[in-house]
Amino acid sequence: MSGHHHHGHIHHSHHDRHGPHGHMPTNFSRAFAFGIALNTIYIIVEVVFGLLSGSMALLADAGHNLSDVLGLAVAWAGAELSKKPPSKQFTYGLGGSSILAALLNGLFLLVACGAIAWEAIERFSAPSVVASQTVIIVASIGIAINFGTAMLFMRGQKEDINIRGAFLHMMADAAVSAGVVIGGILIFYTGKNWIDPLISLFIVALIFWSTWGLLSEAVRMSLAGVPRDIDVEEVLSALSELPGVETVHDLHIWPMSTSETAMTAHLVIPGGHPGRGFLADVQESMKKRFAIHHMTIQIELEDEEADICQTDCSS
Repeated sequence: MSGHHHHGHIHHSHHDRHGPHGHMPTNFSRAFAFGIALNTIYIIVEVVFGLLSGSMALLADAGHNLSDVLGLAVAWAGAELSKKPPSKQFTYGLGGSSILAALLNGLFLLVACGAIAWEAIERFSAPSVVASQTVIIVASIGIAINFGTAMLFMRGQKEDINIRGAFLHMMADAAVSAGVVIGGILIFYTGKNWIDPLISLFIVALIFWSTWGLLSEAVRMSLAGVPRDIDVEEVLSALSELPGVETVHDLHIWPMSTSETAMTAHLVIPGGHPGRGFLADVQESMKKRFAIHHMTIQIELEDEEADICQTDCSS
């Protein structure tokens, strides 16, 4: 290897972390606060009426709701930490905390699935009566509260998996409450107590199905995997088609948070550095086409990767 390689300037595109794509909009902070407060009050109501009516179903649901409040708190903490600006220790900021929050939320939901399934299986052998009017009324209130809270996160759940975790938590809670109501009504009219655990297992299947996508995406992001909505081949093709670019190598795309994506790439341009306007155009193109807001582009006059490979092969 000759060692006479020419490098262009490294250009690092900085996008404002506090802009529309930098982090979760501030109105979600109010949604988290409202959701946690409302669900905490509902938990107290469930415990009080569960004890008064002697209903294990309500007390169990109160325990499940408590885990969801903790899940909301974790999601909120992750979202707030991701707003922190970069520091000397965390040069990209703490955006990755929202990925960890989504991962924890996915695990919380799986634990909840296991707990509900275990209780449902036990009830098959010893079905408990859940047709009490008190249970049906309180669970009906739970549907309204949990569904209403879920709707607060509806707008952001498609773009941010941390917000999706909060959304799924509340929708899962609404489904569990609906199951308690439906089971109670059916048992009241048929007298068949096994309907309650059967509906519980059906709800578990629905929660697990929706949670698996969240969890797999959170694991993918925590391992710096390319976000699902970005096609690496398309990015490679877009960069290769830029004027003067001969080859592209060392292309890396990874999530900095649940709503931010970073990219680095080496562009081989034998004709020399194309100028400042070129880098600005690349930045704008990547932002519009792939929602990549943080990028580092290195310009090279010859393909260093090929030279390195040849040296390695000959040694």
